[in-house]
Amino acid sequence: MSMGEERMELHELVIEMKLLERRLTLFEEKYGILSEDFYKALMSGKLAKYDEYDETRADFSRWKGIYETWLRRKRAYEAQLKEHDLSEVLRFQPAY
Repeated sequence: MSMGEERMELHELVIEMKLLERRLTLFEEKYGILSEDFYKALMSGKLAKYDEYDETRADFSRWKGIYETWLRRKRAYEAQLKEHDLSEVLRFQPAY
């Protein structure tokens, strides 16, 4: 956790991850690959030929940032889950 960054509750992490996933889906549908595969290709330099195109360069920059944020939230979620019994953190709201 970096300085100035508040620890998010488990349910907040889930909500934010789902919002990020919706944004990732737009890029996945546009380019026809999953974010994980895009990120691996980008980080290994396999997508460098697209740098000359303004649209893909801008999209790839946004996509990378959203995916990296999602990865940080996922790691935080997994770390918190290890700290607690699932039955303690499950948000149960009976429907009366």
